Amino acid sequence: MKYRGHYILFMLSLAFWLMGCIADPAGKSMPSLRETFSKNDKQPFGAYVAYHELENIFNKNTIRNMRKSFDKTWNSISDTASLYVCITRILYLDEAEANAILGFVEKGNTVFISASSIDERLLELLKMSQHSNFLIPQYSFNDMKQVSTNYKSNSYNYFYLPFSNSFGIPAHAPIRTIGTNEFGNANCVVYFYGRGKLFLHSEPRALSNYFLLKQSNYLYWQQLLSVTQSSPEHVYWDDYYRSLTSRSDSNNNFSSFSEIMKNPPLAKAFCLLLILLALYILYGVKRKQRSIAVVKPNENSTVAFTETIGRLYLQKKDNKNIAEKMITYFNEYIRNTYFLNTNQINTEFIQTLSRKSAVPFNKVESLYRAIHHAQETEAIDDYQLMSLHELMLEFNKKIN
Repeated sequence: MKYRGHYILFMLSLAFWLMGCIADPAGKSMPSLRETFSKNDKQPFGAYVAYHELENIFNKNTIRNMRKSFDKTWNSISDTASLYVCITRILYLDEAEANAILGFVEKGNTVFISASSIDERLLELLKMSQHSNFLIPQYSFNDMKQVSTNYKSNSYNYFYLPFSNSFGIPAHAPIRTIGTNEFGNANCVVYFYGRGKLFLHSEPRALSNYFLLKQSNYLYWQQLLSVTQSSPEHVYWDDYYRSLTSRSDSNNNFSSFSEIMKNPPLAKAFCLLLILLALYILYGVKRKQRSIAVVKPNENSTVAFTETIGRLYLQKKDNKNIAEKMITYFNEYIRNTYFLNTNQINTEFIQTLSRKSAVPFNKVESLYRAIHHAQETEAIDDYQLMSLHELMLEFNKKIN
């Protein structure tokens, strides 16, 4: 696949970051895990790959990026065989937008929506329900594992939190299930309405860069698109609902200021707040000395995720290669910090390192005995690798 190189680079960056944390417990920068689903975001949970794969599949069309609400979009076009794709974490809609989506579908168009939580206004019109667990803080990094999602008889997996969102489908509804999660619950359905089709998908993480770049997972996105319009009149990509952060944002008639001014007591309080703010600013400009901001020290808040990524990288079972990288980074840290030559490891070297680092002699000796064993051994099992990691981690904890 065209983008498989990105996956390799992404995995290597995680591995080198993990090795760097052994030598520098203060922590290194991590790839952002924010679920943006932006077509320009190359981070794990962006939609860069999904967008460009859409361009490849419908290469005879120019993808049109939509930056306004659906009712305004539908009012400005008269398509009858187009495809509209919306991938977002939460889909907020008002009543007019929900009706506009169904009106667009009824004319013969196809809408594909992938969201962990779809607004109830649209679901009520379809007489469906959605079970979303992503907002409940019940999962942690310790819950990460190999999880899968299915398209018909094909299964696709990656290492992350479970795919647990699903749809409740009423009996005798014009709905067909085309995708399920590993628990057998429907997570992708097609609703036949008028002359068109509405696809609802409850797991947008399955369309993220991280998922699609895993082995042959890009086929999952291709297969989902294969049952949409084969030769659409136009192809639209949503850039409006992806950026909404609350339900009030989807209501274009909503104004915070107007709502405040409708309530007289609240309006008086707001005016008083503005006066106090103006006095504060006038007083602040008279200060002779600018306040000095307190710089907080770097915090290592990624230890749990480091261990998880370590387990993910160990799945490749190239323990010898991992151990060699760990030893290389550790020795480089010793050379740069204590100015010692690590080419000759003997009793004098261990004594000097113990004295400079204030780590007991026997701890340093045990660490370099494990390093020597790892270098001389052709194959290293998981237990030996984790033991070596623990010894290096213990050394760094003692010097800090």
